[in-house]
Amino acid sequence: MVSVLFVCMGNICRSPMAEGAFRAAADAAGLIDKMRIDSAGTIGYHAGSPPDPRAQEAAKKNGIDISSQRSRKVTDDDFETFDYILVMDMDNFHDISARCPEEHKHRISMFLSHAPHLPLDEMPDPYSGHRNDFDMCYSAAVDAAEGLLVKIRDGHF
Repeated sequence: MVSVLFVCMGNICRSPMAEGAFRAAADAAGLIDKMRIDSAGTIGYHAGSPPDPRAQEAAKKNGIDISSQRSRKVTDDDFETFDYILVMDMDNFHDISARCPEEHKHRISMFLSHAPHLPLDEMPDPYSGHRNDFDMCYSAAVDAAEGLLVKIRDGHF
C-alpha cells in the first residue's frame, strides 16, 4: 500500500482540496484501494474542523465531496507512515523539513512540482482571498494530482 499525505498550514483549504483531487484521480485510475490518502496541517488551530466552506464548494463544483474530512495537525508518526508528503508552500515545506528525521526527508516534496502544466511551485493560500482563488487552487490540485499519480503508478504499480 502506498501512502500519501498532503500538508498546508491549517488543513482546511489547500490540503483538503489536494486530498480530494488526488482521491478522485486514484479512484479513476483504479488504484484507490491500493493507497492510503490523508491531509494535515502544520498548525493544529483548526483540528477537528471540516474544510472551509469555500474549499468544499470548489471541490463540489468538480463533483468531489470533501465535507467529511477533518483537520488535524501533522504528527511525528506521519514521517514514518507516509511514503509521500506533499507540501503546498515553502513556509510549510521548511516547517515540515525541520521536524522530519533525516532518513525520511526524501519523502517530502512540493505538491505543485508534480503539476506538468503549471509554472508554479507554491500553491497560493486562498483563505484570505476571493472564492475564485479556491477554484484556481482546486484546478492546480487536479493538475498536480494527475502528475503525482503518474509518478506513483510508474514507481509502484
